[in-house]
Amino acid sequence: MPNSIQNYRLITGKDDSEFCSRITKALSEGYELYGSPTMTFNGEHVVVGQAVIKRPSQLV
Repeated sequence: MPNSIQNYRLITGKDDSEFCSRITKALSEGYELYGSPTMTFNGEHVVVGQAVIKRPSQLV
């Protein structure tokens, strides 16, 4: 299956520069964004999530 997902991660955290850095790092490691981001408010701050995948041809 050439397009099967081999590596899936859901990155979550407070909506801040650290979260953005984690997404940027995943992209630089060969992950691709998968689906839409999600957001919620926990009463103190916005919490975000983004799924990323690395396809078999990108696995090292």
